[in-house]
Amino acid sequence: MAPRVQFYHNTPDRLALAHELAAGAHARGRKVALRCTDATQLRRLDQALWTAVPLDFVPHVGVGSALAAETPVVLGAAGEPCPWPHADMLFNLADDVPAEAEGFRMVVEIVGRDAAEVHAARLRWAAYRQRGYELKAFDAERRVAL
Repeated sequence: MAPRVQFYHNTPDRLALAHELAAGAHARGRKVALRCTDATQLRRLDQALWTAVPLDFVPHVGVGSALAAETPVVLGAAGEPCPWPHADMLFNLADDVPAEAEGFRMVVEIVGRDAAEVHAARLRWAAYRQRGYELKAFDAERRVAL
């Protein structure tokens, strides 16, 4: 079955929104894979998840960890091997379409305001549409469907 894809456009802080959405998904019992653009962004997101408000802690590890299969939130970077242990939700912060998108129930695309990010998101939207995936778009700042 093809994944549902949700785009969150106009995001002022992509990592903050990824953290918020991943925490909400975790609270609802979902399993989350967070795909970052690179190792630097992955470290920043990892740090944000560790330093969040204690009651909002989101248990997470890197995709290469021995505990990945037992941990509800797993982080990986585009361009690195990502044998995701879960197939529920994939949050994509990278500029390309994840090769493994087909294996997930839902893909969440988080798009900032930068012109290059918006252009890359349009290309991903077109690629997902061409594959026949169900697409939905939201304005992340105004918190409304588009």
